[in-house]
Amino acid sequence: MMLTKRAWRKAATVALAAAMLATSACGSNDDKGKGGEGGSGPTLAIFSGSQTPIVANFNPYSPTALPGTLGSIYEPLFFYNKAKVGDPMPMLGESFEWSKDGKSLTVKLRKNVKWNDDKPLTADDVIYSFTNEAVKLEYVNEVKKVDDNTIEFTFKDPQFTNEYALLGATYIVPKHVFSSQKDLVTFTNATDPVGTGPFKLKAITDASYNVVKNDKYWDPERPKIKEVQYLGIDGSSTAESLFKANQLDYSTMFVPDPKTLTGNGRLGYLHMSSPNPISILTCSNAEYGCKGAQTDKAVRQAFSKALNRDEINKKAYYGHASLAAPTFTLPGRDEKWIKDGLPKLVPGSADVAGAKKILEDAGYKLGSDGIYAKGGQKASFTVASVEGWSDANAAGQLMVAQAKAAGIQVKAETVTLDQYTEMRQNGKFEMIISALFGTPVSDPYTLYLNYFTTQATTKVGTALGPKQTNFARYANPKVDEAVKKAAQTNDEGIKKEAYAVIQQAIVEDVPYIPMFHGGSQTFFNQKDFQGWPSEEDLYAFPASWDGLQAAYVLSKVSYK
Repeated sequence: MMLTKRAWRKAATVALAAAMLATSACGSNDDKGKGGEGGSGPTLAIFSGSQTPIVANFNPYSPTALPGTLGSIYEPLFFYNKAKVGDPMPMLGESFEWSKDGKSLTVKLRKNVKWNDDKPLTADDVIYSFTNEAVKLEYVNEVKKVDDNTIEFTFKDPQFTNEYALLGATYIVPKHVFSSQKDLVTFTNATDPVGTGPFKLKAITDASYNVVKNDKYWDPERPKIKEVQYLGIDGSSTAESLFKANQLDYSTMFVPDPKTLTGNGRLGYLHMSSPNPISILTCSNAEYGCKGAQTDKAVRQAFSKALNRDEINKKAYYGHASLAAPTFTLPGRDEKWIKDGLPKLVPGSADVAGAKKILEDAGYKLGSDGIYAKGGQKASFTVASVEGWSDANAAGQLMVAQAKAAGIQVKAETVTLDQYTEMRQNGKFEMIISALFGTPVSDPYTLYLNYFTTQATTKVGTALGPKQTNFARYANPKVDEAVKKAAQTNDEGIKKEAYAVIQQAIVEDVPYIPMFHGGSQTFFNQKDFQGWPSEEDLYAFPASWDGLQAAYVLSKVSYK
């Protein structure tokens, strides 16, 4: 019955998406010259992970903001390329300068920028974007206006290492819109969102939404296309069908054999390792309200050892993934930061005997059912993944047998994207296959700050705030202090000492179980559009779901 229902839903979704595309002149080769506002080319159809029904939400402070909110409508001060380490590119900021002691940062703002409602961007807007209740940072002492085009941050302590968080990951919003809202997080910003980005909202339904070129955009060279349509569909299999029907132009998704899509030459393909580590999130902290066997560190450690990642990569990811680092550094790029004696990569093979030993040393006894238990609590938990994420769904099923061999009971389940988002935000889960967002700079500091510090989490049942992404509810005072120490220096030796403390703790505590860096597979319409990222010109990380990176790609591509 479940298979029949899913098959029916898939067929209905394909039909609905195709109908929506046909009626809005989106992406089809037959529509060349008909789409967009200026009639200069087709509307570009993109799938970024949204599922139907789409709920209008363009609030950059909301955990359920729609793709395109970040980057296409709202922008940070500078663009940091995740695909290639380099200097940040000016956006709403033109230049910045640190004081010698790292306690102040001066930013020159771009002149003559307008919001898409024709009002000017001001220094007050930028100051508000760093000081309002939704996003204010505890390490920022003050943000003040120096002149109409200059602001200055002052900090309680040196904050060199927080450069990316400040300049590349904080989005600028219009004070004249957001300051009148009672709750900046629940505000959906559903109609006519006012931003400075290259696109603005045109229309939205429960199946898709369209953005069009912002004619007031500060860069006259971008965007080069007139209109983009974001589709809401149920997963990669439906996206494959739309690609084959010439009804989809851009998506990053898992496809076992890319040649099934690229064979006729319409679609280009770019495969690269993602900077975002695929990980199993665990609700790890019983003191913060997490419940279940996974709150015991020994269970998490044993489960990680029981996993045969090589088998999962081969059977679920078809060999497209590569092993992650237990220290959550990016393999290759960040190895200089790894503490001596810690492994550079997680093991590919399972260590069943090692997993059993961890449990037995922690007082667990093997039951007649083949599952370890302690004090009436079985080593049993649920691993969830989002339905339609076929690689993650397959990985979850493989984990069931792998864990059982080590005396651990895993129940694999699938949840909707909305359920997944809610579970991560409120902490009401045991384990979820997900990913952490890596950084575009060769330094793991921001990842440690965002996912492992106490300030980045809340107790279970209370939703995480806009700047909080510690889904594991992990809390370790030693880690907090080491992150603070790393933020206050540019000295690599001091930072490495701090990172050693962090890495030793997270390798032992495994609040997130590291798995892979996925092989990011991006497909794009090279027949009707040009200017996509390539191996020779990686001007942005090409993943369609990666916010600002994808928005920058969309602003750079042009009609053929």
